[in-house]
Amino acid sequence: MREMIKKNTIEKYGLPAKVRFCKKCVVSNQRPRILFDDFGVCSACRFAEYKQSSINWKKREEELQRLCDFHRSKNGSYDVVVPGSGGKDSNYVAHMLKNKYGMNPISVTWAPHIYTDIGRKNLSAFIDSGFDNILITPSGVTHKLLTKAAFIEMGDPFQPFIFGQYSAPFRVAIQNQIKLVFYGEDGEVEYGGAMKHADRASLSYEDFVANRFSSVFPESFKKYGISDIELQKYGLFEADLKKIKDLGIQQHFFSYYHKWVPQDNFYYSVEHTGFEPNPIRNEGTFSKYASLDDKLDGFHFYLAYIKFGHGRCLSDAAHEIRDGHITREEAVMLVKKFDGEFPQKYFSEFLEYCDITEEQFHEVIESWRSEHLWIKKDGDWRLRNPVWEDVNRDD
Repeated sequence: MREMIKKNTIEKYGLPAKVRFCKKCVVSNQRPRILFDDFGVCSACRFAEYKQSSINWKKREEELQRLCDFHRSKNGSYDVVVPGSGGKDSNYVAHMLKNKYGMNPISVTWAPHIYTDIGRKNLSAFIDSGFDNILITPSGVTHKLLTKAAFIEMGDPFQPFIFGQYSAPFRVAIQNQIKLVFYGEDGEVEYGGAMKHADRASLSYEDFVANRFSSVFPESFKKYGISDIELQKYGLFEADLKKIKDLGIQQHFFSYYHKWVPQDNFYYSVEHTGFEPNPIRNEGTFSKYASLDDKLDGFHFYLAYIKFGHGRCLSDAAHEIRDGHITREEAVMLVKKFDGEFPQKYFSEFLEYCDITEEQFHEVIESWRSEHLWIKKDGDWRLRNPVWEDVNRDD
């Protein structure tokens, strides 16, 4: 592994140099693309208020019914692709489309890096509850190389999964000439993007690349010796985009048509698809029912904590506040207790998967630790501005 170069996260992600926290939830202005208004409230909280007070959900559901009526097959053939892992959210979307709206979904799963036992069990339970599924598992050699490269270059070992998770369902739609692809929530508005997107039912490929890929394409990793043929499996290229346009394939968010509440999705999936949570909480947070299927999940969230001071617990707690399940004070206590917890459980498997030593792992971590967020005291790294020290601050 070549010598690590210190990354400038302020410059790379356009982060403000001064940390501020939302007055309603616990998210800071260090989350990429989040916006704060003049009252110190983040765009995700404003969208939550908008969902509660300004959207006519009955009319939105009527829109969904018309959309399904237009695309529904007459002979029972597949008429909608639902990307999913067997998790609570995709299970909810697929089950609703099939059983409430009479659609004929095909579920498409881009395999995790390393399956957890509960992840495999939940996918099997989902299939057993009445769904056809295509599991796409990329070459282990290629996927490991990409994961290591993304860990070093982007500070996110999860990026190869994100590439495949988006591109694979569209490839299935193209191959089967299915004109509708349904994702769960619009992450940009649910978690902090601009309110100008509040009323969009779908997302263009260009916007998705900018938001989810950080404007990095699979071909950016050619320097790691990965062939064009292998990299093409991870993205949508000009020929693919032309086919999508020519076939009239549309991507929609279920959260546009039904108010998105992750906890409700969990209960629904337990009842209807046999979904099971972890028996113990996930490392880095208090929850047991989200991001369960991949042993590398924890490192995605841990790197976010290093880069943005924004870990898994903070993200979970913020959404629970917006959904009215906990108070801000309760969220602050949870963040103080769990956020940034090191994902020790699968650490040795992560090192083996990426073919790196523990020393090399920590070199990469330190290359992404931004000085405007972190300070070393008594030999330990600490956040300069943790939310529990900001809770009563008026600035």
